[in-house]
Amino acid sequence: MGQKRLTGDFAPVTVISENRKDDRKRNMIKHVLFDLDGTLLPMDQNEFVKYYMPLLAKRFVKYGMEPKALIGTIWKGVEAMVLNDGSMTNEDAFWKCFEKISGLSRAEVEQDTLDFYANEFNEAIASTKPNPRADQVVKLLKEHGVKVYLATNPIFPRVGTMNRIRWAGIDAEDFEVITTYETYHYCKPNPKYFQEVMEEFGLNPKECLMVGNDVQEDLTIRSLGVKTYLLTDTLENKKNIPLEEVETEYKGTMEELYEWFQSYFVHN
Repeated sequence: MGQKRLTGDFAPVTVISENRKDDRKRNMIKHVLFDLDGTLLPMDQNEFVKYYMPLLAKRFVKYGMEPKALIGTIWKGVEAMVLNDGSMTNEDAFWKCFEKISGLSRAEVEQDTLDFYANEFNEAIASTKPNPRADQVVKLLKEHGVKVYLATNPIFPRVGTMNRIRWAGIDAEDFEVITTYETYHYCKPNPKYFQEVMEEFGLNPKECLMVGNDVQEDLTIRSLGVKTYLLTDTLENKKNIPLEEVETEYKGTMEELYEWFQSYFVHN
């Protein structure tokens, strides 16, 4: 399980054969998939959830749901999305579960929920620590013709995801796609989530790089033949696997990622 740190297949070489040149051309990075929470938007996931869940719970008091019950129901809905077998959108999987447990109808509460994500949800920016380098990395890739994809776990409605993008100080228009629960049918860590994105855009795994901070969720894309860069600034490692044993081609900070891409574009 040898680790490459900001070097490896994409490092510059001095003398190469024509065949090697062809191989390098085929393996050039043309597509970069980014995680959002903890990656482009630095945060402690637990602190983020502790901050915004009670805010959402307040919205549901008028429906007769106690905060603890509402939060428990939301988590069950998230579980339903994670276990989604692709037969419905994550949105439908969530609301099907929510209706069954809460006894409330989707029609009754959905608009109120979306209004929450458009408004009070923004208070949760206080639990994040935006890094200007995130936008600079995305812009650097775009300047060199690399297409970028926001492969954020599609468990949020689009309005909530668009707000988190804004918190991060990045431009939604820079991404080929932003995955949200309205249109996707799987979730991380299921590799079928990544497969859905890649098939939608006809991506060649050898031309892709996934950048994420979660060992268990983001690195499952490796099963599809995609190289990964594990971001260590706000590392999520629920199984506490020693970092040197984590299977990833690359790892480092956002600053190191930016410097690596700068070097990569000089030599390619």
